[in-house]
Amino acid sequence: MTVIAGTVTAIICAIATTLILVAARGSESDSSRGEATAAAFRLSYVLRRESAPARLDAGEGVILQVLDENRSVIAGTPGRVPAGRPLADFVPSATRVYSTRRVCAPVRRHRCLWVIGFRVFKPGGDWLIYAAVPIVPWYVHSGLIMFLASVSLLVILLGCLRAWATVDHSLAPVEAIRAELAEITAQQSGRRVTVPESRDEIRRLAEAANATLDRLDSALERQRTFTSDASHDLRSPIAAARAQIEEALLYPDDVDWPQTARGVLQTLERLQAIVTDLLQLARLDAAAWQEVETVDLGALVTIELARSERTKRIVPHLQEGVTVCGDRLRLVRLLTNLLDNAERHAESRVDVTVSREDDIAVLEVMDDGAGIAEKDRDLVFQRFARLEASKARDPAGSGLGLPIAREIARLHGGTLTIEDSERGARFVLRIPRHHDGRPVDQPQPRRG
Repeated sequence: MTVIAGTVTAIICAIATTLILVAARGSESDSSRGEATAAAFRLSYVLRRESAPARLDAGEGVILQVLDENRSVIAGTPGRVPAGRPLADFVPSATRVYSTRRVCAPVRRHRCLWVIGFRVFKPGGDWLIYAAVPIVPWYVHSGLIMFLASVSLLVILLGCLRAWATVDHSLAPVEAIRAELAEITAQQSGRRVTVPESRDEIRRLAEAANATLDRLDSALERQRTFTSDASHDLRSPIAAARAQIEEALLYPDDVDWPQTARGVLQTLERLQAIVTDLLQLARLDAAAWQEVETVDLGALVTIELARSERTKRIVPHLQEGVTVCGDRLRLVRLLTNLLDNAERHAESRVDVTVSREDDIAVLEVMDDGAGIAEKDRDLVFQRFARLEASKARDPAGSGLGLPIAREIARLHGGTLTIEDSERGARFVLRIPRHHDGRPVDQPQPRRG
């Protein structure tokens, strides 16, 4: 910013200096020509009354020369005109009294002159008067250019110092924000940066930093909660298996070891299911994406229903040609989780519907069970959250099936919600049919 301010100041000074030089040069040129013209008029008046004076003196800077009818030099300014040599070789036209020309070498080798030629009428023939002044250089004179250069440098220096002070004062809050951000750690994540009272970009920067810290705090809190819940759910089956083995070791002769092994195996299966779900959530959080392909939802449901056996009656209602772009294996996992949940809570029947709403592909899974209260519809999608009815029907569940299903829907650019129904729970998946299949949190490729 200081560099920009200095550059702008230098440009302004250069423009101002140029304008001053142009105005000064124009004024000096007009003044010099006026003096030469006045001197020539005075001399022509004298020549009309008498012969040429022996000495021509028109003041400092003006050169005069008189030529007779034969164009011979008969008088001139002493010391300024080459002896016997005319200043110029032009003659005013017969219709004009005078004319002006720019004359350089060989009149003067080092400087050019503005020469004004006057015609003086004499009985024996017209005489000529040449009045000349040096051409004013672009810098007028060295004193003026030095003065203007000094003033310009002084103004530029003052402008840079002012800009430096302004920038330093403006960036002081930024430095304070940087220092506060550097002190914030995961253990002190509750701190926030100070918001300046001014209404400018610095205030918006501080507010944006605080908003980012709020989101980070929320993420850290969710991570702590997730870690705590995962630790609790992992500890429970481990503790159950340990208790079974320790009890069997206390009375080894009275224990039915095959039955104990089967109990421990069931506990390990539950532990394995929890670990598998945790790994799946970790992959989803990392957006570890597989190959994207076009998936026909109707065909996917048909294949999955034919592949697995269900304890409840599954009634499909499938519309043909409903396709989406995405990861087939993850969409299968989403459908399986919804079917497993519906099967646990259904009385006898589960309806699966695939349809199209404009450019949205819709998958519905509805059971004929007791349903989910409206106040609990967001709770069931939280990780490790389980309602009392779910715990009673499936004590070994992990509470991760529905969160995994919603995460898969989000990564496909869609939504998974619980909507109203006459009976039971109705889970509705909506995915844009023309979505490119990439996770919504990943940056999209640039198209040039």
